[in-house]
Amino acid sequence: MATNVLGGDLESCGYDPVTGFYRDGCCNTGVDDLGVHTVCAQMTEEFLIFSAEAGNDLSTTRPGFTGLQPGDRWCLCAGRWQEAHEAGFAPPVVLAATHILSLEWVDAAALRAAGIDG
Repeated sequence: MATNVLGGDLESCGYDPVTGFYRDGCCNTGVDDLGVHTVCAQMTEEFLIFSAEAGNDLSTTRPGFTGLQPGDRWCLCAGRWQEAHEAGFAPPVVLAATHILSLEWVDAAALRAAGIDG
């Protein structure tokens, strides 16, 4: 079992839509996850617009992907969350479902401040 940023067991992030690099509902990571999809974030309209403008459109439906809407939970790349934080558009974070390895890529205090749990 992986560890979350609170020091406990990593909890699931979301199943509707199913998230995670491995599409297991959790923000697990491994050597093949080059994007480090470890931050469990609750989507906001502002973040979805920011992400699309930064080249990663998460809201448009594509084959095999229904697109995200505000309120959906999604395992974000840690670097993208940090980039959004620095630009003022970081979405809220579910700390219990955010992998501890995120702390290697993001500002720990900012991540905790964005937490909607714990």
